Amino acid sequence: MRKKQFKAESQKLLDMMINSIYTHKEIFLRELISNASDAIDKLYFRSLTDTDVHVSRGDYAINIIIDKEEKTLTISDNGCGMTKEELENNLGTIAKSGSFDFKRTNEGGEDVDIIGQFGVGFYSAFMVADRITVRSKPYGSNEATVWESEGVSGYTTDTCDKSTFGTEIILHIKEDTDDERYSEFLDDYRIRSLVKKYSDYIRYPIKMAVEKSRKKEGTDGEYEKYTEIETLNSMIPLWKRPASEVTDEEYKSFYTEKFFDYEAPAKVITQKSEGTATYTALLFIPSHVPFNYYTKDYEKGLELYSSGVMIMDKCPDLLPDYFGFVKGLVDSADLSLNISREMLQHDRQLKVMAKAIEKKIKSELEKMMENDREKYEKFFDAFGIQLKYGVYSDYGMHKDTLQDLLLFRSSNDRKYVSLKEYTSSLKEEQKTIYYAAGETIDKIELLPQVEAVKSRGFEVLYLTDDVDEFALKIIGKYADCDFKNVTAEALDLSSDEEKEALKKENESAEAMLGAMKDAIGKVSAVKFTASLGKHPVCLSSEGELSVEMEKILKKMPGVDENAPKASVVLEINMNHPIAEKLKSLHETDAEKLGKYARILYAEACLIGGVSIENPAELTELISELMV
Repeated sequence: MRKKQFKAESQKLLDMMINSIYTHKEIFLRELISNASDAIDKLYFRSLTDTDVHVSRGDYAINIIIDKEEKTLTISDNGCGMTKEELENNLGTIAKSGSFDFKRTNEGGEDVDIIGQFGVGFYSAFMVADRITVRSKPYGSNEATVWESEGVSGYTTDTCDKSTFGTEIILHIKEDTDDERYSEFLDDYRIRSLVKKYSDYIRYPIKMAVEKSRKKEGTDGEYEKYTEIETLNSMIPLWKRPASEVTDEEYKSFYTEKFFDYEAPAKVITQKSEGTATYTALLFIPSHVPFNYYTKDYEKGLELYSSGVMIMDKCPDLLPDYFGFVKGLVDSADLSLNISREMLQHDRQLKVMAKAIEKKIKSELEKMMENDREKYEKFFDAFGIQLKYGVYSDYGMHKDTLQDLLLFRSSNDRKYVSLKEYTSSLKEEQKTIYYAAGETIDKIELLPQVEAVKSRGFEVLYLTDDVDEFALKIIGKYADCDFKNVTAEALDLSSDEEKEALKKENESAEAMLGAMKDAIGKVSAVKFTASLGKHPVCLSSEGELSVEMEKILKKMPGVDENAPKASVVLEINMNHPIAEKLKSLHETDAEKLGKYARILYAEACLIGGVSIENPAELTELISELMV
């Protein structure tokens, strides 16, 4: 046998195929199994029109044999097989794909779903093998051929004896090194896990002889070894079965095993699309937050399959960040793959699929909110904050997609309410959505402004997540209604007569209020108000940045003293006895007025949940006035 050189432009190309294209060495098994599946597909397709092919579909199989003593791993099939010429063309010419040629010449044929297309997958086996032997016999032929190569040095071909049709590929596994443990690919557990990971849904059974032990009959504790043939793959993907034929228990079992969860999913979503982008999707909304979901270690993404063969464990481009909690997979025969089949080309097709999946998830969540409110509220408790961040991120690009999925606790029995539900029950003259922000609902309800707004019959949304108020600022308007923080200085629910009386009160006390502002030194203004009921004081804010937003910004890492600050106003209840006391002090004791001003500011801070910078000063002032 004379050694022949590969019909490529240079040996360097093959070296690149072996060492550079594939990221993970384990990929070789996926490639060889896919090639075996393609070979069976070709023979099956031929049997549809050729009456001389007498092979039942149930007889097709792919077999894996591990020989630890000889250090070989064999992958064989009973597919179409190859002649000597085909072996030289397909294996002796790099990037020559027999599968691609077959697919191209049989377009539109029934049941043609060939995986291979580039003709380089076979060479990935050289990542783990220092010698590869291929024995192949075409169906209906009496002649078999052996092809053998040690890599870039070239290959040999010769006739050989082979009793069955099809192809077997024998890999002589490399010796272990300090950096690489190649012997792992002679471990049946490792091979089983790789088949499950990448080739579980190959349509033909993948079988392997596994050595086991059992107690020998008639002995006391003696064991004997025996070999059992195991089928390693599931073959029929759950997502390719009609949804009406899959039980809830089957979906639950698939989800918990596939995505390592201990609870059933809150929602199962199936989607089948044909046309611009042809794919099948099986998606799951978890019923609880994964332990690492809100950490940098969490990776979003859907499993991506091409004709049942896994291409990517997590394809992040198929899910927007705000739906990153969704688990599942997408299977498409029309993917534009790169040469190694490890990464997806970023093309229009992928974007079309991602957009359709996004719309489907949103639609299913809306249905859950409408038809199973209890389940949706449980989902929102787990992932609602992610939806709110989705509204706020990217300068509000996604607000229209997400705003109707948001829920907020309400002053009406603290129940969850959506923006749509809030606006649908507005009073006829109301064009405002009122809200208040704070650390907890209990603290929010202690705000004097909340009590004032509720007393006038208006519903108030309670914002307790850091992102809430920022998200509402991004939304801007909803159903032609403005959002209004009840602690904003501009909020005024008084009648015209009350407003006129308040204006006069502030004008007559201008000098006193100015003196109090100077004594406090941390507020933009001190004003009288008539909206506090029994409460003496409160803090409000001028402009877009509220007191609560300032508190949140201060908690962010890297924020310095130059960070934006709220313009704070101290409001004093003009109907409270304290107002008359202040007026009296203004006339008789300016120094004591300043002390009262600082105490009232501290009191307002405590009510509003703002930390007091100098608690010692406050206690001294109180003690002094008490004495």
